[in-house]
Amino acid sequence: MEMNAKQHKYGMVIDLDKCTGCGACMVACMSENNVPFKKDESNKRDSITWMRVYKISNGKPYPDADVCYLPRPCMHCEGHDGHSPCVSVCPATATDYSRETGVVSQIYTRCFGCRYCMAACPYHARYFNWWDPVWPDGMEKTLSPNVSPRMRGVVEKCSFCFHRYQLAREKAIYEGRDEVAEDEYQTACAQACPAGAIVFGDLNNPDHQVTRIVEPDPHHHFTGHSKKAFRLLEQLGTNPKVYYTTERQWVRKILGQYNFGSQAAAHGA
Repeated sequence: MEMNAKQHKYGMVIDLDKCTGCGACMVACMSENNVPFKKDESNKRDSITWMRVYKISNGKPYPDADVCYLPRPCMHCEGHDGHSPCVSVCPATATDYSRETGVVSQIYTRCFGCRYCMAACPYHARYFNWWDPVWPDGMEKTLSPNVSPRMRGVVEKCSFCFHRYQLAREKAIYEGRDEVAEDEYQTACAQACPAGAIVFGDLNNPDHQVTRIVEPDPHHHFTGHSKKAFRLLEQLGTNPKVYYTTERQWVRKILGQYNFGSQAAAHGA
């Protein structure tokens, strides 16, 4: 039996008022996706962290000081009709936008390391693998068999744990179902978050929790209880599928109007 041709748009909503900056999402992501690491991870210029948690502040002295933690995966931008910034510049077609799922893929065996996609991504969500991964003795036995380790010289990034979607889809087909249930496909970061700050699902499915939180109209304006939802650097027109919510206006202003990487660095992230 074939799955139907319904288009999905998988995305997530991250509640910045719930996030405590614990880093559980980062650890879960690395473990789930065989993200390589070095013995000395102090040099962050060449480290790889598909999910990265930034720390930003309002820059005010005590007692008005306030801090916000920002989990930042790949935004899986839709761009304009699937032409996201990274997909548009890749000369090797090593990255592509799936109209079936809305996921921006990365095909490591096609990538030859030109890094055009890294330059095009406004969210700094792509990483270049400068070294061949070296796993501590015995750790190779604990690697996920569903995710291929990457070789030196290629770009890698968050995939929304796409291998989990493939497994859930195969299970649905085997059971004669047309749809993958919401709880059958969840990212590792969403499952690991102890505060429940990350919600993942199909933005095209009105029954999924992400859709009930975001509720965008066709022009990406927000209505009702979701007026506090926004996307990073919305003015660029990248149409990302990762949304954020917060009650703090200073957070929304920084993340919506400025380059969050430089702002975070300025405030000691």
